[in-house]
Amino acid sequence: MSKTLPPKPRSLSQKTTITIVASQYNSEFTDALVENTHEELSELAANAYIDLVRVPGAFEVPAMVEAVMRGEKPECVIALGLIIRGQTSHGDLVADSVTQALQKIAVDHATPIIHEVLLVDDEKQAYARCIGNKLNRGREAARAAVAVTDTFQQLKRSSSRVFPSNV
Repeated sequence: MSKTLPPKPRSLSQKTTITIVASQYNSEFTDALVENTHEELSELAANAYIDLVRVPGAFEVPAMVEAVMRGEKPECVIALGLIIRGQTSHGDLVADSVTQALQKIAVDHATPIIHEVLLVDDEKQAYARCIGNKLNRGREAARAAVAVTDTFQQLKRSSSRVFPSNV
């Protein structure tokens, strides 16, 4: 696991749509994730339309991502949430379910989904990843979204030259 944020990618100049689907549960942390993600996106993708959808908890994130993908499909989705591991395996089961579902949706729709539904052991880890500056997963999610959106846009441009749409 990295101990610092990845470097900032080049900024997106093209218009793009990025949807953030975020859980409300553990709001002190998830609100900070949303805020940090939005701030970083505003800097790196000034021409982006950023849509935010909130759901009750982490388990509901994949269902909402799927619903978003069935509508006006964004170029990228950022999934945010926080699960604090308890004394039972419930948190691990939810985290695994969310991970598997998000991966399937991403592959089925050929659309990048940035997975930052975090599973942490305690509030200290949650603070470091959601509110702190060094490991901030909201900022990391935004950087990953901009980088992968740029890559997908480049792929679409190069594919259209190789494979014209009227063929």
